[in-house]
Amino acid sequence: MSFHPASAFFGPISTVIKGKLFYIIGSSGSGKDSVIRYAQARVSGDPGTMFAHRYITRPVELEGENHIALTEAEFNARRRAGLFAMNWTSLGLHYGIGCEIDLWLAKGCNVVVNGSREYLPEAKVIYPALSAVLICVAPENIEKRLRARGRETDEQIELRLSRAQQFGHIENVTEVIENNGTLASAGERFVALLNNASKG
Repeated sequence: MSFHPASAFFGPISTVIKGKLFYIIGSSGSGKDSVIRYAQARVSGDPGTMFAHRYITRPVELEGENHIALTEAEFNARRRAGLFAMNWTSLGLHYGIGCEIDLWLAKGCNVVVNGSREYLPEAKVIYPALSAVLICVAPENIEKRLRARGRETDEQIELRLSRAQQFGHIENVTEVIENNGTLASAGERFVALLNNASKG
């Protein structure tokens, strides 16, 4: 099991989690970031729902994810200091979720994390009660979206399309949200999940 920073302050993590952790996954081009941003705008101001920023060794993009950019040296320093609740590597980039989410969960907040499919099994070990939400989309729509955003080369797009085919075989998924229609349709379904968790 990975080192859990919160345990140093609060004792065993299983005794302090009061909120619900939503771990969102989806292939590149699925619209995962857009669904998360939509829900964040809809529940803005709700102190019971927190959206975690990811720490990534990637420059900030004006129209992309609102992440916190770190150099590899900065990322590795934070990892060695135990400042990440979760961290993984994908396609040459390092991703981290700060241990601040443990404070939010301990206070009873529901927390949304932009996660990784490959890291899900380890995330389940650290947070056994997490709710894994899969944002899925038809392959033809994925390719259109990848080419429209202009972030990847043709070779990278082919790699991401190949990886996307594996998303049909994921264990531990709690909810599936199809994003083949309008963003509002998929976004409202996710907002409903968050609202139901807040009522619970």
